Amino acid sequence: MKLPWFLNLWLLGWGITTCCLGDPPVEAARPNVLFIAVDDLNDWIGCLGGHPQSLTPNIDRLAASGQLFSNAHCPAPACNPSRGAIMSGISPHVSGLYDNRQKMRQIMPDAELLPKYFSRHGYWSAGSGKILHYFTDADSWDDYFPPKETENPFPRTFYPKNRPVSLPVGGPWQYIETDWAALDVTDEEFGGDWSVSQWIGQQLSRQHDQPFFLACGIYRPHEPWFVPEKYFQPFPLDDIQLPPGYREDDLDDLPPAGKSRGPNRYFAHIREHGQWKQAIQGYLASIHFADAMVGRVLDALANGPNRDNTIVVLWSDHGWHLGEKQHWQKYTGWRVCTRVPLIIRVPAGVSALPDGTRAGAVCSRPVNLLSLYPTLTDLAGLPAKEGNDGPSLVPLLKDPQSDWPHASLTFLNRPGNLAISGERWRYIRYGNGDHELYDTATDPHEWDNLAEQPNRDTEIRRLKRFVPETFADYRSDNTASLPRLSWHPIGDGALPESKPDAAAVDVTIGNRTGQPVDIQWIDADGRARSFGTLEAGWQKAFDTHPGTVLRVQTTGGKTIGYFIVDDQPCLALIPAS
Repeated sequence: MKLPWFLNLWLLGWGITTCCLGDPPVEAARPNVLFIAVDDLNDWIGCLGGHPQSLTPNIDRLAASGQLFSNAHCPAPACNPSRGAIMSGISPHVSGLYDNRQKMRQIMPDAELLPKYFSRHGYWSAGSGKILHYFTDADSWDDYFPPKETENPFPRTFYPKNRPVSLPVGGPWQYIETDWAALDVTDEEFGGDWSVSQWIGQQLSRQHDQPFFLACGIYRPHEPWFVPEKYFQPFPLDDIQLPPGYREDDLDDLPPAGKSRGPNRYFAHIREHGQWKQAIQGYLASIHFADAMVGRVLDALANGPNRDNTIVVLWSDHGWHLGEKQHWQKYTGWRVCTRVPLIIRVPAGVSALPDGTRAGAVCSRPVNLLSLYPTLTDLAGLPAKEGNDGPSLVPLLKDPQSDWPHASLTFLNRPGNLAISGERWRYIRYGNGDHELYDTATDPHEWDNLAEQPNRDTEIRRLKRFVPETFADYRSDNTASLPRLSWHPIGDGALPESKPDAAAVDVTIGNRTGQPVDIQWIDADGRARSFGTLEAGWQKAFDTHPGTVLRVQTTGGKTIGYFIVDDQPCLALIPAS
């Protein structure tokens, strides 16, 4: 039976599409997800006000069109455990993935990552750039750029031939990528994040026959801070301002465990060589470049066919010290290291949030990136995944001021060490019992440790309620005990015949050459197949076969040597040339 025209109009006004009473309701189209990760980005963006000279117009316009979480924190202050927790939904204290030296799949072999979960529920899951810690996890994706089979998430990137450029190497302790320079190249010549934004933009610019989960990993401002010169130009060296959170005597009121995490060799080395302002300039320039790449992606979405049905999420895996607490890099529980940008924009029409997010909304409730997994499955209308350790943020997207009985927990590199962020107060507890307490409403840079002051027991007890009763044990990476493959240095001469066996075996390859190298495996027909680029100082595992020849080349194509894979897991170290 057909309905009267006026009743059809009334039903349409409520979003119901039906032509007769017996027809089943048509399910609303599921929203797409654009998932943007920016590496090592602290609060130095305009909408968070972390540094007065930072230029981030594109991230700021995303915040102005969506909801900014101004009190968001990472699950761990290091890439591997933070990204592993975000992508699996499993907290570090549950999984045991605490630091960068562990391998995610060794610790969580069966965890179903966010893209796989979306793919299993009817989405096309694709990505480009760094989403996990220097690997792709090919089985979790339908498509990837560079190809997922290489397990190398990085496109070709232009780096200076002679390095270091700005900061001399202080010793074997120094991460070789701690360096900065303005490069005389265009964005396209630089490649890297430009190539990532180009590929992501192409996916956003076309129609899809199923909803998509599209992950965009922007590597800058991760070191090295090499970006095209034009991104340095807005930051003249003479005008560079030191970090607002820096104070010379900031370690004086810390307990021993806190003091031990403060000063490190990097900051002293940088100051010794007069490179502090140059480094800040490089970080600001790298943020500016990353923001421009985010802008390219946002423009592609806005100008394409998916603009009105795509959720956008932007986050960073952890913050970064540039001298605060006499520290450089990450790995601490202080707010400068745990607080991260988090912006979510939801279009109208999503069933869990029919009106979408309110443009320019700001939420100050303490939230954690662990909540991204359940939040996105809620917004997409997917069944909740069992075992997620974070609460969904949908209630706060509906009302940023709604009651929120949660604190945000950031786990440090060993069981028992953590930072707890409330709406106003932050508490850091170390495994030996040392602790720190800060009132971020009056002391946003955490200069004054109040833990030992009288009348602070109430706040400490309230925050300690969130400390987990148990912590997963720390399991170390066992590569040091692996047998080592022999290194065979050669020029451009012939390689031995490659005889891959059918069995599979893991080989961990470490690059000690001081320069990026290309790793290739040779198949039974003598054809070279690329595993991708292995950056200087990196070490990662590859799946291969016994009897395979692994050829190592410079990025210019010169063969420098090879390994022959053994029939058991092994370690292949490319020596310094």
